[in-house]
Amino acid sequence: MSLTENGATRRWPGRIVAGSAAACVRIDVFDRAMTVAAQLFSSVLPILILFATWTGASGPDATAEALRIPDESKAVLDDAVEGASGTAYGVAGVLIVLVSATSLSRAVTRAFTAIWALPRPRNRLGSAWRWLAAVVGLALAIVVVRQLAALADGLPQPRAWQSATAFAADVAVGVGLPWVLLAGAVRARLLLPGALLFALTMLAGRPASALWLPRALETSADRFGSIGVAFTYLAWLYAVSLAFLVTAIVGRALATDAGRLGRWIRAG
Repeated sequence: MSLTENGATRRWPGRIVAGSAAACVRIDVFDRAMTVAAQLFSSVLPILILFATWTGASGPDATAEALRIPDESKAVLDDAVEGASGTAYGVAGVLIVLVSATSLSRAVTRAFTAIWALPRPRNRLGSAWRWLAAVVGLALAIVVVRQLAALADGLPQPRAWQSATAFAADVAVGVGLPWVLLAGAVRARLLLPGALLFALTMLAGRPASALWLPRALETSADRFGSIGVAFTYLAWLYAVSLAFLVTAIVGRALATDAGRLGRWIRAG
């Protein structure tokens, strides 16, 4: 008897687990997560450096704080920003950074078309604004959420406010990013279950990340220098990307399920 014919899969939990597992295999989720993680690293960091050149003297420090860059590696970021403050980030430099960064948007688009079994997207010039909006919005979210978290330090129950802000941002990314990149081919209501699961996953994992990541970065910087910091970030981004894609897959299984919950999600 096959998995889909097993009596357990006729019930709602079994259908969700079986459908999600099959989709993970179908889209090769581990390879896609590595692709997205690599593109996150190579696309978002240059934009953050670009933002730092536009925000003045405090830019590098704010960017380093947002990325939790250890002291040993802050000099690398300072040099990059200082070097970019001249003609390197003229109009041509900005265009090169932004065009290169759209590789992340295209990778996420391919991942979500596979998750939702949509026709393979065509790279058209008219879609360029969506690619740019997605990647710039993601970079802005990193900095804005960090700044809002700093402002929450002055409020009662700051950790609760910080968690709420991060949760809302994760939901917005989980819904907004694929909705923009897929040009509305999947309704936001159908994307919401995966976005909520992603936000809940990050809510649970962020405290552990806050403890592990700074220590891992410091250790990597001490032992291997900037290259160690890069590899540590890639490992962390891989975990985040995998969580993002897996929760999107489970969210699709929930939204398309024939049961009562799936019908309610689709009814809106």
